[in-house]
Amino acid sequence: MLNFPIWKKLLILLPCLLGMWFALPNLFYTTVDKHNVALTEIGQGKPMTPERQAAIDAWPDYLPSNIVNLGLDLRGGAHVLVEVQVEQVYQDRLDSLWPEVRNILREQRDTVGSVRRQDTEATELRVRIGNPEAMQAAIDAVNTLTRPVISLTGAGSRDYEVVADGDMLVITLSEAEKVATDDRTMLQSLEIVRRRVDETGTREPTIQRQGADRILIQVPGLGSAEELLQIIGKTAKLTFHGVVTQTNNPDTNPGVGNILVPSAEDGGGYYVLERAVVVGGDMLVDSQPSFDNQSRPAVTFRFNPTGARLFGAYTATHINEPFAIVLDNEVISAPVIRAHIPGGSGIISGSFTVEESTRLAILLRAGALPAEIKVLERRTIGPELGQDSINAGKLAAMVAFAAVLVFMFLSYGLFGIFANIALLFNIVLMFALLSVVGATLTLPGIAGIVLTLGMAVDANVLIFERIREELKRAKGPARSIELGYEKAFSAIIDANVTTLIAAVILFMMGSGPVKGFAVTLGFGIVTSVFTAIWLTRLMVAGWLHMRNPKEIEV
Repeated sequence: MLNFPIWKKLLILLPCLLGMWFALPNLFYTTVDKHNVALTEIGQGKPMTPERQAAIDAWPDYLPSNIVNLGLDLRGGAHVLVEVQVEQVYQDRLDSLWPEVRNILREQRDTVGSVRRQDTEATELRVRIGNPEAMQAAIDAVNTLTRPVISLTGAGSRDYEVVADGDMLVITLSEAEKVATDDRTMLQSLEIVRRRVDETGTREPTIQRQGADRILIQVPGLGSAEELLQIIGKTAKLTFHGVVTQTNNPDTNPGVGNILVPSAEDGGGYYVLERAVVVGGDMLVDSQPSFDNQSRPAVTFRFNPTGARLFGAYTATHINEPFAIVLDNEVISAPVIRAHIPGGSGIISGSFTVEESTRLAILLRAGALPAEIKVLERRTIGPELGQDSINAGKLAAMVAFAAVLVFMFLSYGLFGIFANIALLFNIVLMFALLSVVGATLTLPGIAGIVLTLGMAVDANVLIFERIREELKRAKGPARSIELGYEKAFSAIIDANVTTLIAAVILFMMGSGPVKGFAVTLGFGIVTSVFTAIWLTRLMVAGWLHMRNPKEIEV
């Protein structure tokens, strides 16, 4: 067992060398971090600047650039808790249903008479019919548009409820559909917030749903909570509407089927637009910052085939008419259609800065939030607080490390030195694994590392005590060492496997900081078993063959 062929030595030494290689960038954290951020920004289409070029050149391309990401409590950043206004989606659902209701009732005009939509609350759709005596026929016709609710709690329910109120049909969302809609809205909001944050190049954000309608967002390394809200706070709902007229009177009655929308370009101006959306932002497939023909910052966009077809059909029949581009309930541009646009692409120009056009392109690419969000809590964690945590963690790790080194040396002499060398490689391998997988290190993660330092030498303590017992039985040094490793092996594996199981359960069941603790603990267990059993055995075997002592003392 103490004879190591070349291939076994390579299997032990190669992971140690690779660990040193992949852990190396963490010694130059700031330099490598700037290098990675610059590469991410350029990958997003941001222009090359001298600062970005300097950040790229500061770290050689042939060296690895993966580092352990620092969490919010170590690096500082932004913490925001928002509430999604899920009720706003109800009106959008009813507005989208109106064209279908109108068409199906028009097919029965001879029976139900005229069909007119009435202004009402956002939570219901009211339709007046000309022949109230045919109300049941109208209800039956509209009921054919309803669908079963896709929900475990709403089995057997329909998505819309249709009732009569005099000469009017009243259509509302059913309670089961409201619950299902709320859940879909939250899932969509979570995904879009995550995509928006990821588009900025920020690593390892925490984005979690809390309760029925709240989302927690924590982004390490961001300058302020306000900067985060600029990215996630906008609904970024992009729609295209036909223009009815333009006015400066904010009290203008737009009329049934129309909406009054303020102009972002003309302060105090308003547009009366058709309520029906020609093309929605959900049909966008790409958006990039650009410049218009007057070299002003702008944003290009491209629709999917369905959007391109609708966009092309509208522009073909409305040449020389204005076409409003509405973003978050503001007309940001109302260009006149000069010709048919069949390609499904276009450009949004306005009073943008380069930063604003870049941010708008990010928002449009990520997609529109289905509803507005209300900020409940915002907090900026300064990097100096994170640095205090790092310093405290470093101090704790160094004290624990020094205490273990001294204890092992005093207790086991030369063999304690072998264990201490293995402990150094244990830390190197742990940081290498954390870097390769892109894990995020938080305060609980540092606690996991400190705990691992204390546990890492357990295996060596078991082995060395076994060797002492064999030496007392008057066996030779080589045989005592071999038996010590053999007899301690099963106990070491059993103890570490049970701890590893606990770490896996913590990772699967926990969230946030608990996962961070579980990751460092799990990696620490794996690396400590490797270094304590195989690396120390290789060092002890090498020393034994070099010195060939007649007696040893452990």
